Amino acid sequence: MARATWDWEGRIGRRVRLRDLHILSAVVRWGSMAKAASHLAMSQSAVSEAIGSLEGALCVRLLDRGPHGIEPTIYANALLKRGDVVFDELKQGIKDIEFLSDPTAGEVRVASPEHLCAFLLPTVIERLSRDYPHICVRVLQHNATTFEFRELQERSVDLVVIRIPKAFKDDDLDVEVLFDDPLFVVTGAQSRWARRRKVTLAELVNEPWILTPSSVVNSVIQEAFDTEGLKAPSERVTATSILLRIHLLATGRYLSVLPKLALRTVAKQLSFKVLPIDLRSTSPPVAIVRLKNRTLSPVVQLFIEHLRAVAKSVSARAKS
Repeated sequence: MARATWDWEGRIGRRVRLRDLHILSAVVRWGSMAKAASHLAMSQSAVSEAIGSLEGALCVRLLDRGPHGIEPTIYANALLKRGDVVFDELKQGIKDIEFLSDPTAGEVRVASPEHLCAFLLPTVIERLSRDYPHICVRVLQHNATTFEFRELQERSVDLVVIRIPKAFKDDDLDVEVLFDDPLFVVTGAQSRWARRRKVTLAELVNEPWILTPSSVVNSVIQEAFDTEGLKAPSERVTATSILLRIHLLATGRYLSVLPKLALRTVAKQLSFKVLPIDLRSTSPPVAIVRLKNRTLSPVVQLFIEHLRAVAKSVSARAKS
């Protein structure tokens, strides 16, 4: 194709349409013009015409035929990356209009690991729904073992609430620390260690530990043993589910670490013993992670305000 001439007013602005970008996205998603046409309830010729119109306006090839179907070129990937932002902002604009017409309704999409879903978000959601009963909150469990925020990058969620190191930085992300939630070494009340006034990490090296896939939690454990010149405990049980860890701990056979937020709740129901172990390392705080320069709807802002209020009360109880 001929080299593109970037005349926005006379060429690009008039010929690049949102409809065509939407069709291109569907073709790339389904890997076929025929499949995209079926899902869009359009004819295949209309899909082909829309792609041709985009290629003509931009003077670059957007699609190649590969062994597994149609594949996007580097130009299509660049266009769709920006197009996702355009469609996301448009969706946010529609949500803003919905909020202006009914400020008590809307949708919030939040991702968070299980222990925060269980012990923090219920309070936030309950308070928000009490004040705004028509707001819909969609919670996605964040299971990433590293600091990957694909949900945010893909704009499938509005924010992530997660424990994250204070030193964490990313040029595309905004991190707002909410509160500290220290980790404690815990066992069941029936454990032989629960009856000891003094316990050292050296005595616990060969005990059965319950670990988690979380690099944040495991790094705290690793650092504590490294500081004592000890080998970290070997893996006996590893579980994402905090409910599974809690029930195994209650048997008195295992050791693990639990955050103070979780202990404050489960201690009322099950018998646990916090061992006199100083982890030394400062446990990473709980924070809100958002995309920088992304416009959030008023309803999401309301959710964040309630989240900050609950976090403030958690911090106040921790100091008392």
